Amino acid sequence: MNPARRTVLIAAGATALTPALAPAPPAAAVPRAAAATPPYASYWYPDTLPAGSPGPGITWRSLKSWRAADDPDLAFNAATVPLAPRFTPTPANTTARSGQARVQALVSFGPTSGNPSQGSATADTYALTHWAYLDELVFWGGSAGEGLVLAPNAPVVDAAHRHGVPVLGNVFLPPAAYGGQLQWTRDLVQKDATGHYPLAAQLVAVAAAYGFDGWFVNAETGGGNTALGTAMLGFVKELRALAAARGQRVTWYDAMTVNGTVSWQGALNSQNQAFFQAADDMFVDFRWSAATLASSGTKADRLGRSRYELWAGVDVESNGSGTYADWDAIVPAGKPHVASIGFYRPEWTRNHLPADRRAPEDFHAADDRFWTGRSLDPSRPDPGDAWRAPAVSVADRSTVTSVPFASVFNTGHGLRWYEEGAVASQAPWSHLGLQDRLPSRRWVVRTAGERPAVSFDFADAWRGGSSVLVAGVLDQPAVLDVYATRLPIGVNTVVDLTFRGDAGEVNVELAVATAEPRTPGTTPPYTYLAVNPVNSGSTEPPGNSGSPAWSVVDGGTRVRSVNGWQTVTVPLTGLSGTLRALGVRLTAAQGPVRWRLGGLAVRPDGTPPAPAAPSAARVTAADGGDLRLAWTAAPGPVRHYTLHRLLPDGTRRFLGATGQCAYYVTGLGPEQDEGTARLEVRAVGELYNASSAATVTHPW
Repeated sequence: MNPARRTVLIAAGATALTPALAPAPPAAAVPRAAAATPPYASYWYPDTLPAGSPGPGITWRSLKSWRAADDPDLAFNAATVPLAPRFTPTPANTTARSGQARVQALVSFGPTSGNPSQGSATADTYALTHWAYLDELVFWGGSAGEGLVLAPNAPVVDAAHRHGVPVLGNVFLPPAAYGGQLQWTRDLVQKDATGHYPLAAQLVAVAAAYGFDGWFVNAETGGGNTALGTAMLGFVKELRALAAARGQRVTWYDAMTVNGTVSWQGALNSQNQAFFQAADDMFVDFRWSAATLASSGTKADRLGRSRYELWAGVDVESNGSGTYADWDAIVPAGKPHVASIGFYRPEWTRNHLPADRRAPEDFHAADDRFWTGRSLDPSRPDPGDAWRAPAVSVADRSTVTSVPFASVFNTGHGLRWYEEGAVASQAPWSHLGLQDRLPSRRWVVRTAGERPAVSFDFADAWRGGSSVLVAGVLDQPAVLDVYATRLPIGVNTVVDLTFRGDAGEVNVELAVATAEPRTPGTTPPYTYLAVNPVNSGSTEPPGNSGSPAWSVVDGGTRVRSVNGWQTVTVPLTGLSGTLRALGVRLTAAQGPVRWRLGGLAVRPDGTPPAPAAPSAARVTAADGGDLRLAWTAAPGPVRHYTLHRLLPDGTRRFLGATGQCAYYVTGLGPEQDEGTARLEVRAVGELYNASSAATVTHPW
C-alpha cells in the first residue's frame, strides 16, 4: 500500500468487515453490561497494548485475552444469517463470464472505533447492494492508535450472507512510519509451550462466535528477519488449517516476504509463493503490470492452484469509476481472464460526494455507475466506457432459490421507515442487516422505444425505506427484469406484486419464465400474466378477516388496496417446473409515467402462518432512557425483529429493527404521564408477517 493511501487509512482509523453464521448466545450466556452503553464493532491488538492511554471513545483490548463468555457486546455483534448458496444464471450480456475472474472488495464501512454494531440514525452510509458481482468482502481498517484486528459488524455480515458473499475480518499490522510496532507482529505469531499459535486459534474462535467467514492478513510492519518470516508462515498455515475445519478461509496480502521483510511484489513469485500456498487467496499489491500478472497466473497454474485465487489490486479510493486501470491485463476481452479483481475502497461511491449531496439516491446513482457501467444496464454495456465495470466482465449471481421468497426492495437505509405504505417513523436510519435480497441486474430494461429511468427511490416505500421507481415516457412497452430465480412451482404457487402509480396510466403485466435464455444477452422466454386493470367485484377471500377488502378478478387474480398501494396476487396456473426469471412489463396508456414497485413475493396460496413470537424479553442494562434489550430467539425462521413502544393512548411507535436478539435504544423518556415504558418485540417472517409481541417494561 503506498504512503498516501496508508496516511488516509491511519488518520481515518478505518475499520474491517465480517461474515455471519453463529447464533447469538443463549439468554443466560449474554453478559450484562455495566451500563447501557451503545454497542460497537469489536477490535483488538494481538496482545501487547500501546504505551499511554487511548483517545476518547477508544477501548484498547487484547485479542489473546478475549473470551466469548465475557464479551458484553457479542449478542449485538453476532451475525444471524447463514451464508446462502447461489447460482449463476445465463449472463446478461455476451462479455460477462462465469468461472473466471472473481471480484473482491476491501471496504471501510466506518472508523475502527465507534463503528455501531446495529446501524445508526442516518441514511448517509455505504449501503453496498451490488453483491451479485462480489465473491469476497474484507472488512477493511485498523489503526495503530485504536486496534489492529477488526471483526465485521453483524449488519454487514448479514447483508453479505443473504446474497451469498463471505466476509473476512482484517488483521492489519501497519508500517512503523505510521505507528506500527514489530512487537505486534511478534505477538501475533507467538507460540505456546506445545508449539502451536494461540492467536491463530483465537482468530478462528472470534469468527465462529461472531459468525463471519475468516481473515484477511495484512502484515506491513518492516524490520523483520527470516526467523520472523518463518514464524509468520507457520502461523498462516495453522490459521488456515484451523479455519478450514470451521468452514472459514484466509486471504494473504502481498506485503511481507518469506525472509520477514516488507516488500510489495505486485506479483506471485518466489518471495511470496509460500504464503500464497499457505492461504486460500492472495491480494496482489497494486504494483502489478500486465507482464507480472501474466507470469503470476502461469505460476499459479503450475502450482496446481487457480489463477483466479489471485486478486489484482485496483485502487479506487481516490477516483472510483474514473480510475484508470489496465483492464486487458486482468480481464481481457475475447481472451480468458488472467486473474481476479481486488477493489481497494470502492466506498468512494459515497465518500466522494459533497456533504450536501449524500442523499441515498445520489449514492446509489454513483454506485450503479461503478458496478454496472455508464449505460446503467448490464444487458447493454457501453463499449465506449473507459471504466470496465464488473457487470461487463463478471456474470452476476443470485440466491433466490426457495419458496416462500419475498422482497420489499429495502436497501438497508432510508429517510423514513414505512409499514404497509404508511410512515411508521420520520427518522432517517441505516441498518444493512435489514437489506433484502435485491435484484442482481440493475437495471435491465427491454424496450423498442425510449428507455425509462429505473432506480431505488427513497421518497416513498411499501415497507422499509425504499421502492423501485420507473420514470419516463414509455412510448413502447418496457420489460424490467427483476429477479433471476430458481424457485419450484407448485400447484398452488402465486406471486404477489405490490405497486403504486404516481403519474400517468400504465398497464402492468407479470413476466415469468420457466426456462433460461437461449444465449447470453438474450431475453428470458417470458410469459406475461395480466395484473391490472382489476376493477371487478369485491369480496374478501377466506382467511383475510380484518384485512382490507380483496377484489377477485378473472383467473383467480386478487387485488387489495392499502394506503394507495395495490397488492395483486397472480396464480401461476398452467405453469410447472422451476421459475427462472421474474419481471414486469409496463405499457403506458398515458404518460409520462412514474410507477413504483414496492414488493414482490412468491409463495403457496393461502394465508401464511405467523411466525412464533420471541420470548423472555428483558432489559439487560439501563441508564435513564438508554436501554440495552435482549430476548430469546423465536423458534423457526425469522427475517428480523421489530421493536415498538406502546404508549398509554394505545398508539405504537416504531423504535427499530434488527436481525439479532439484542438491541440498544437511546433517548427514551416518560410520555403521557406513564410510570412505566412498555416495549414490544415481534418476529417478522419471510413474507413480512409478524408474530405476537414479547413485552418488556421499564419503570421511570
